[in-house]
Amino acid sequence: MDAYSRVVTAVARELTPRVAALRVRHRGREGAGSAVTFTADGFLLTNAHVVGRARGGQAAFADGTTTPFTVVGTDPLSDLAVVRATGDTPGPATLGDSDDLVTGQLVVAVGNPLGLAGSVTAGVVSALGRSLPTSVPTRGGTAARVIEDVIQTDAALNPGNSGGALADSAARVVGVNTAVAGIGLGLAVPINATTRRIIGALMRDGRVRRAYLGVAAVPVPVPAAQRDRLGQDRALRVAEVVPGAPADRAGLRRGDLVLTAGGAPVSQAQSLQRLMFAEAIGRPLPITVLRNGAMVDVIAEPVELDTENA
Repeated sequence: MDAYSRVVTAVARELTPRVAALRVRHRGREGAGSAVTFTADGFLLTNAHVVGRARGGQAAFADGTTTPFTVVGTDPLSDLAVVRATGDTPGPATLGDSDDLVTGQLVVAVGNPLGLAGSVTAGVVSALGRSLPTSVPTRGGTAARVIEDVIQTDAALNPGNSGGALADSAARVVGVNTAVAGIGLGLAVPINATTRRIIGALMRDGRVRRAYLGVAAVPVPVPAAQRDRLGQDRALRVAEVVPGAPADRAGLRRGDLVLTAGGAPVSQAQSLQRLMFAEAIGRPLPITVLRNGAMVDVIAEPVELDTENA
């Protein structure tokens, strides 16, 4: 075999036993997807949209083993969920770090598309830092939200791949496959420091408490004339401020260039997201922006994000 084939077959051999096919049933409707075993005591990682509002289901592994599972926690805003098998499971997959990925890098997707257990496809990381529009269930129906910083790949994904593993050449799981973006394009939720915190919160509390600013921002280069003075090359451009939200009350405006938050530089969407967890709720958050060539300091006080009332 050539080097490419050896890598793909090695990843498939390592991960196929550790990726389960899930079947869930809720209010008479049945759904299916994939999940990755990531602890030795039966915890599996999947997509929130795979389990929906179900409380449990059945997991089937490539060796023919089946076991019931219960849903431990879901986080629709990241499209991640944790379930726990009540029976025996294979040993855990190794979680990697998507922050180490580069465009063009080889990745392998392992899942159960179209009900075909243990399917493997390969491709490359075709883009990083993509955004994925999604719908979050609320008491009144659904609310539109955006999952930030997703991985785009050309490894073939099909229905049923959701919740499966996206792995690097060392068989480390760097993403959880979540969507088919079009012909030849798939998207995966990254595995990094932020999502590890989400996973930990789901295992511990069954949910993720988040802080809410009410601002949408996109990474942009800092104007060349300002880079030396500011000491950074990239920042976040405010694209939208929700009326009445903490960002609005603090005085943030559309078009502001956010340089720092909480005293730390922000250069990508994830820089701000990493601050928006439980410990930020109700605490003053200093933010420095560049507005019309002048530095402006504001103090925002994030509130708790309530997805039930979103």
